[in-house]
Amino acid sequence: MAVPSNLSVVKFEALFLKSSSSSSPPFPSRPLPTVFLAQNRTTFVRRGVVRCDAQPSNASVGPNDVTSFSPLEQLKTSAADRYTKERNSIVVIGLSVHTAPLEMREKLAIPEAEWPRAISELCSLNHIEEAAVLSTCNRMEIYVLALSQHRGVKEVMEWMSKTSSVPVSELSQHRFLLYNNDATQHLFEVSAGLDSLVLGEGQILAQVKQVVKVGQGVNGFGRNISGLFKHAITVGKRVRTETNIASGAVSVSSAAVELAFMKLPETSFDNARMLVIGAGKMGQLVIKHLVAKGCKKIVVVNRTEERVAAIREELKDIEIIYKPLSEMLTCVGETDVVFTSTASETPLFLKDHVKDLPPTNQNIGGRRIFIDISVPRNVGSCVSDLESVRVYNVDDLKEVVAANKEDRLRKAMEARAIIAEESKQFEAWRDSLETVPAIKKLRAYTERIRLAELEKCLGKMGDDIPKKTRRAVDDLSRGIVNKLLHGPMQHLRCDGNDSRTLSETLENMHALNRMFNLETEISVLEQKIRAKVEQNQKKSNTNLFPPLE
Repeated sequence: MAVPSNLSVVKFEALFLKSSSSSSPPFPSRPLPTVFLAQNRTTFVRRGVVRCDAQPSNASVGPNDVTSFSPLEQLKTSAADRYTKERNSIVVIGLSVHTAPLEMREKLAIPEAEWPRAISELCSLNHIEEAAVLSTCNRMEIYVLALSQHRGVKEVMEWMSKTSSVPVSELSQHRFLLYNNDATQHLFEVSAGLDSLVLGEGQILAQVKQVVKVGQGVNGFGRNISGLFKHAITVGKRVRTETNIASGAVSVSSAAVELAFMKLPETSFDNARMLVIGAGKMGQLVIKHLVAKGCKKIVVVNRTEERVAAIREELKDIEIIYKPLSEMLTCVGETDVVFTSTASETPLFLKDHVKDLPPTNQNIGGRRIFIDISVPRNVGSCVSDLESVRVYNVDDLKEVVAANKEDRLRKAMEARAIIAEESKQFEAWRDSLETVPAIKKLRAYTERIRLAELEKCLGKMGDDIPKKTRRAVDDLSRGIVNKLLHGPMQHLRCDGNDSRTLSETLENMHALNRMFNLETEISVLEQKIRAKVEQNQKKSNTNLFPPLE
């Protein structure tokens, strides 16, 4: 592919220096160890390559001029040239309950309030244009639109390592990496509840919706990534509407309650004393599932009483007792089973807090049970060392959901046809974006000609032309242009509703580019990367040499 003559080697020097340090081989594919992944999924799928047939604008450059470049300069130019052959890619880099232990996931967890900051930092990386963060108790996934697959992944991995203090080598052992259609399909499966620890659970769909809500107005939550998440919401709703995947489905909260009753002696179900710490969404669900199990009295510790009062009003026949955080340890000493589900970023309980608490009733086994469904954990791992307690976290819920595995797989298969169909529709929508710049350029080109010719025509007709006549001539010129553009515009659109393939549409785009000398997205990637490098260099120089006061 020829590089335009006005694209000098010097302009790409910063880019080459950045890329030359990234010569390590691509990260290896790591399949997700979960029964819900498609059997024939192929990782590292590279989308269609856009070929540019443009020739150098300076036809006078001869072979002797080419050889005047040093080998290093030619290598720099070829490094830049690769970007014009690669379409930007949707990439997901993540760790989930299927691939990484809780100890690592909690280090990478990003609170919802920090999502906009994370998006901004990710999009400041040289090869990342758009980004989104999905961080829950079971997963931490980063979705990006990368201008270069390999370099984009490398930059995101380094960012994750920097923010979590986990070495890249250690992250690579547990992370999964999916590109384009695989990344799309994965998010659709997540939204539909297929990738959840509890198949079909509904809370993940609400969390995907929250990503869109938080991302609105955030610079970097762009058209491709926001479109992906909005489509994932549609998929999640459709799967739950058209299949029975949600029938009998349980949430993380209900699985936690189920686990507690599995660990309690059957004779203690009626008199075990229950404590719930945290009255957020998950805490409220824990309370409701405890009530469904027959609990008549529940103590709730929360920062404020407002949410507890609302739950008490909803469950009028149940004795729900509110206690402030200042009385938390006292309440723990008076209960047998403790559920924790707060957003605290530091543990609420350590060994020193628990070791001197009063013993529990002997009829429940003499050991206090902690069910911690928070990420990061509310109960420190050191508490497990005490003989007087048993601590369970979200990873222990696998014991609950392991039952009825065949039924869960059958329900998952019912949803896959919908996900495959919706994936094709999203890919067709994204493919159609390839030609949007060309369409805009063609319309702008014809509009300039129309206005110029209209002005000539009206000038010849004199100054005393009635407004009605002016409007009629203007409408006539618009109608002629629109009629002439109708055919070319139809051949530039590729939305999946006709038999036209993306390659045919791109060929049409390049043909129009040659005929009308339009600028299309052929060099957009190289322009974006160069701009990002220059912007980061300016920031670096500003930090090194701050202005004098």
